Amino acid sequence: MKPVLALIALSVLCSCATGRIWAQGLGNAGTIDGTVTDPSGAVLPNATVTILNRLTNYTQTATTDSKGAFRLTNIPPNPYHVEVSAPNFSTSAQDLDVRSTVPVSLKVSLMVTGAQQTVTVEAHGADLLENVPYAHNDVDMSSLSKLSVSSPGAGASDAVMLSSGAVAGDSNGFFHPLGDHAQTSFSVDGQPIGDQQSKAFSTQIPLNAIQSMELITGTPPAEFGDKTSLIVNAVTRSGLGQKPKGSFVAQRSSFATYSEEATFGFGGAKLGNFLSVNALRSGRFLDTPEFEPIHAIGNSGTIFDHFDYNPNGKDVFHLNILGARNWFQIPNTLRPVGAGSTAENWHLQFCSRIPAHL
Repeated sequence: MKPVLALIALSVLCSCATGRIWAQGLGNAGTIDGTVTDPSGAVLPNATVTILNRLTNYTQTATTDSKGAFRLTNIPPNPYHVEVSAPNFSTSAQDLDVRSTVPVSLKVSLMVTGAQQTVTVEAHGADLLENVPYAHNDVDMSSLSKLSVSSPGAGASDAVMLSSGAVAGDSNGFFHPLGDHAQTSFSVDGQPIGDQQSKAFSTQIPLNAIQSMELITGTPPAEFGDKTSLIVNAVTRSGLGQKPKGSFVAQRSSFATYSEEATFGFGGAKLGNFLSVNALRSGRFLDTPEFEPIHAIGNSGTIFDHFDYNPNGKDVFHLNILGARNWFQIPNTLRPVGAGSTAENWHLQFCSRIPAHL
């Protein structure tokens, strides 16, 4: 399914607004499924299956059903440590890589717990190392929630800048990959997004809708084409396999900045939905040319929905819908606009029209 991208930009006297509506299908998150049996081959219901990435601390747990089957979905591409346990049985552990949407199938046989105990000492940390030929940083939702986002309407840009030492920050939520100032390429759930991700020219995906990000700063893999600059490979949050769960955060900060963030997710083994709604108003939406903000009020709003339907173990339907809008004033200066300016130059500067892109 090709993405439907629309960017609506409006400009009025001394104020600008930008918006975006897009939808997409497909995805790049992985799946781990399989069955758990005892030594005789009989299925084991209610066994616990847990995956863990020790670098990002991403973890997900599932319980086998009456047929001994389990399924873990929306897994960010990374290496994982898998543990399977059940009462009166020994724990089984192994390491594996999730690198594509192709499901990784496991068949785990648990041994009955006996009187004999063994201790296995590993001489290496295979689950801490990634065997990939490019430099990158992995950031999970638990880390994203702790970042000090400081630019209104540009939380994703701040997260990218603060999560990688190979990215330098700029004004108004811009950032530059070090060594190459080509445009950054975003891949959201496997769908390339070529639009600007700056609040001054467009909108961006809300930070609380992202499950994890892989920031590729070295030579990118072939699936990203001939791109030489930074690749932001993001996986969004899903409601598959989770009980109804939500959150609400209201914040107030300097420059009369107010924000509200709400999330809600729910789902079962086959159907899931995750919703994120955000609103923000700031008296310093764009960086001003003066220490005190002059004519710099702005606001933004986003609605993000991630829908999943897995009718069986082979077919997957995934839909992302994002509606976003920015409105802001153009900051001004108390100084004359140019040399030889007259009193008329002290009026508020006019905003240039932003072209619309479809």
